[in-house]
Amino acid sequence: MRFLKSFSLSVFLLFIVSCLQEDGLAVIDMGKVKIKAEVADTLEERRHGLMGRTELAENRGMLFVFPEVTQPAFWMKDTIIPLSLAFIDNNGVIREIYELEPLSIEPVRSNYPVLYALEVNRGFFKKHGIKPGDKIIIKM
Repeated sequence: MRFLKSFSLSVFLLFIVSCLQEDGLAVIDMGKVKIKAEVADTLEERRHGLMGRTELAENRGMLFVFPEVTQPAFWMKDTIIPLSLAFIDNNGVIREIYELEPLSIEPVRSNYPVLYALEVNRGFFKKHGIKPGDKIIIKM
């Protein structure tokens, strides 16, 4: 009986903890490191991105999810946080990584068809040894 009560309490506590996780964040497993990313999956969210933000916490990012495979372009208009950008294909393979300049209106276009783009603090990928060709797992 004591075991059953302990087991029930453990299951209940796991349920509570899972309910406390932040809603709307994707967990991106890059093998060497995991991050949590806000998901921008509507046209308006993708257009706005991280504009107007003054900081981005460590091991955080923004995952742009496109409705279909495309070759998107990004710019840094009204974005003051120095960012790195990874273009990711529909198989979760990082195709390209770029270092973006704050406030630049110069577009950075993917050379490959992709389904996702991930913005993180500048230097994140290099710091963690993540490079084009690496496969990631996205959990939303």
